[in-house]
Amino acid sequence: MTISIRDGGPEDVPAILGMLDSAVAWLVAQGRTGQWGSTPWSENPKAVAMVQRYVEEGSPFLAEIDGVPVGTLTLTEAPGSYVEAVDEPERYVHLLASDRRFKGYGVGSALLAHAAEVTRAAGISLLRVDCYAGDDRKLVAYYEANGFTATEAFVVGPDDWPGQVLARRL
Repeated sequence: MTISIRDGGPEDVPAILGMLDSAVAWLVAQGRTGQWGSTPWSENPKAVAMVQRYVEEGSPFLAEIDGVPVGTLTLTEAPGSYVEAVDEPERYVHLLASDRRFKGYGVGSALLAHAAEVTRAAGISLLRVDCYAGDDRKLVAYYEANGFTATEAFVVGPDDWPGQVLARRL
């Protein structure tokens, strides 16, 4: 199967929320609620507003197989407020998710490669992302396998959510 990646927009918010909901259901089924909790994103008004804001202010991308959205990520020019900014131009990955029915197809890796290509084409040499660093740190290892290097660890929120910033030089 061929993965194609296209630019997204506000009309894709329902599909993006669907992929995030799929990821939450998959995590819950594994007993891994520390990352995103157990409530579907589409049922959380704050999460819906955050997705809408990132899509409107950033550059969303959707991966498709045979015209069906199977993955997403959004690039912005800066991290969220809980991560320190850097003193050089960068692109920051937000909302990387895939429809878990397509686990193992390389959807996330294709999106991260596309993000690196878009960032490099813009003349920017730093791509960063942050992720959940709790439990077994599988997500950190995933990003490392995709060319990122762990940099700063952080803790955020009243529940001391453990995060990890990762960077990739292009």
